[in-house]
Amino acid sequence: MQTRNKFFDDMSHLMTNAMGVAQGAKDEAETAMKGWIDRWVADRDFVTREEFDAVRAMAQKAREENEALKARIELLEQAAK
Repeated sequence: MQTRNKFFDDMSHLMTNAMGVAQGAKDEAETAMKGWIDRWVADRDFVTREEFDAVRAMAQKAREENEALKARIELLEQAAK
């Protein structure tokens, strides 16, 4: 027959409570770090992916228009000769 030892019961409860406190501290630290990172990123004026893609598309269109104009100028210069 197995008897329950009060010492081991108390130690088990203590360890269970300690793990709960540790988990709570971990969650609190993660929340604080996430808040700090969010504030840091917001202060840096980073652009969103959508803004980056829009400017990239505008730059690509401008390059294409420049190439077309360059070809047109070359044709006009040849015709003027």
